[in-house]
Amino acid sequence: MLFPDVHSAASLTVSPDRAQHFTSDSVSLTCEGNLTEWRVRKFSEDGRLSDCRRMTGSTCNIKTSKSDTGVYWCESGSGEFSSAVNITVQNDGNGPILVSPVHPVTEGASVSLSCSLRTQKILSNVFFYHNDKLIQNDTRGELKISAVSKSDEGFYKCQYSGRESAQSWMSVKVISAAVSGADSSSSPVWLMVGLVCGVSLIIILLLLLYLCRQSKYSCFTRSIQSESHSPGSSTNHGVNQDETHVYGSLQHGQYLNHLSNIIIINIDFY
Repeated sequence: MLFPDVHSAASLTVSPDRAQHFTSDSVSLTCEGNLTEWRVRKFSEDGRLSDCRRMTGSTCNIKTSKSDTGVYWCESGSGEFSSAVNITVQNDGNGPILVSPVHPVTEGASVSLSCSLRTQKILSNVFFYHNDKLIQNDTRGELKISAVSKSDEGFYKCQYSGRESAQSWMSVKVISAAVSGADSSSSPVWLMVGLVCGVSLIIILLLLLYLCRQSKYSCFTRSIQSESHSPGSSTNHGVNQDETHVYGSLQHGQYLNHLSNIIIINIDFY
């Protein structure tokens, strides 16, 4: 049986920490959260909703029977919930149970599934099935997955000496969404850095243009003053001064064009 996950305000721990149990097992389900008053609720296979009858504080104590198979979660009086877990009770007293995690497994983590009898905890020559497909048939008594992926999610069961366990759902918790969110949250920072750098470059360009215009004006003033104070100077000297001034202005203009190209490239990059 599956149950939709909800926003968790508490956590529900199960002891023993597995999804399947034998009949007459002692199982405790404990609610842990910020609130002091929690109740454990169950949605059974026949569709009935009920509360745990044996609550000690925030812990529900069960002596398992077949009717205890169902979905369990914690709920507060104010309507807050924990994530739900699936509990399955093996009805066949001589049959095996699948030992599998009761909570979702994080993507990339390792997990081991095994098969167990009431009288024998460690078994060999066990068959393991994933969504009713045989995936392991050898002398090993465990199914080990070194790095869980989303494709490993599904129903699992084991078979030993011709007897099958019930099947349990193993859920995989994907973390890529959280990582993507972290990456996207850093985008505004880089946007601000690019904006500041771009504005700074524009200010530098305007400052250089202003200094250039001031420099050209000073050179022009000095040239006029030189000509007015030296009327007897040779014509060639005046031409040489003009040529030097024009050549310097051309060089300065080429430098500014080059600098402008560099700044435009940097702005486009950011």
